[in-house]
Amino acid sequence: MTITKEAPVADGGGIGGEGISHHAEEGLVVGNYCHDVLYRDGRVIGEGLGGAASFTTNVLDALSLPVRCVSRVGSDFAYLSSVSSHPPIFSSSTTTLFHAYFIDDNNDDDVGRRDRVLKRVRSCDPISPSDLPGGRMFSFGLAVGVGGEISPETLERMLDLCRVVFVDIQALIRVFDDEDGGTVRLVPLRDSGFSHLLPRIGFLKASAEESPLIEIEEARKHCCVIITDGKDGCTVYWKDGELRVPSFPAVQIDPTGAGDSFLGGLVTGMAHGFTVAGAALLGNFFGSLTVAQIGVPKFNPSMLQIVKGELSRKTIQHSGICEGREIAAEPWKSEEYNSFRVCLQGATEMMCGHKTIEQRDEHEIARQQKILLSSAYDEMRHVNNQEKSRIIDLH
Repeated sequence: MTITKEAPVADGGGIGGEGISHHAEEGLVVGNYCHDVLYRDGRVIGEGLGGAASFTTNVLDALSLPVRCVSRVGSDFAYLSSVSSHPPIFSSSTTTLFHAYFIDDNNDDDVGRRDRVLKRVRSCDPISPSDLPGGRMFSFGLAVGVGGEISPETLERMLDLCRVVFVDIQALIRVFDDEDGGTVRLVPLRDSGFSHLLPRIGFLKASAEESPLIEIEEARKHCCVIITDGKDGCTVYWKDGELRVPSFPAVQIDPTGAGDSFLGGLVTGMAHGFTVAGAALLGNFFGSLTVAQIGVPKFNPSMLQIVKGELSRKTIQHSGICEGREIAAEPWKSEEYNSFRVCLQGATEMMCGHKTIEQRDEHEIARQQKILLSSAYDEMRHVNNQEKSRIIDLH
């Protein structure tokens, strides 16, 4: 099936020329759930549910975009109640376990660029092509592997099942150094075994750290490439141009899952008819909410109602499927783009109080970071203990 890879402009309602219809399980999310343990200065500061699939579906569910999630875990999986809407496939192996070691900024350019060292301590079985549901087409797919669980064959099967596929580059280029405790390393896309599938991918997302391994100038000939860069927002590249989409202010506590939440927002925005630029605003918004919490974030219900109201109005205005066209190079000239940005800024300020983050002094920001870190860890530990007790009772 041939898919138009150019993205829709302001009056479009589809993704990649095929559009997204609104029906049950319109999307397919593929990636394993994990156990995450966070360390700083040799001390555990958090542990909980991880895996890109958990962060991505958290946003999609919050915004009521129905999807099916295919994820594998082991019999030791500790967060079954947290993923009850998208139950996993149980494997005979253990659940994938990551340890994240946070590091402080210093003068070393390489280390200072990274916010953490990530190690895959254990890995679950990979997701096979036969694990994916057949017999129907999905409007979109999200390949969001984190631990090497998506093979070229599985991605190819996704491309057959979904009208357009969004891929997080980490699913393709991560390798694991078992001699160094499973430290996550990255290889160039051309050496990953996935590069031949690039012409069939609709959207490829990467972090600024991962971007040198993509060869953006080559990749943008085949698909839309989106590079996320924390507080600097994201940059969208397509065949003939590029544009930067601004971020939203946030007090960063834990960057884990920010890119996954970004993808959830991006896809939801496009499903409701927003341009790539408008949808990327929504992605940046949910990325900023994610870094302000440890683990899979919880969202303020009042804030969600504001965002969903904007999405509903957009869906009513643009309910049809249109052909894919190039991305508008100057979205800030669009009344729709600007009004959506103002809406999201208002939602951000509502959650932060009347002061914007830029108006707070450094002492206040540091105090909030300490409070958020302590309360989030205490809550996570309480939830973990409840989950462990429930598992003991079941046995």
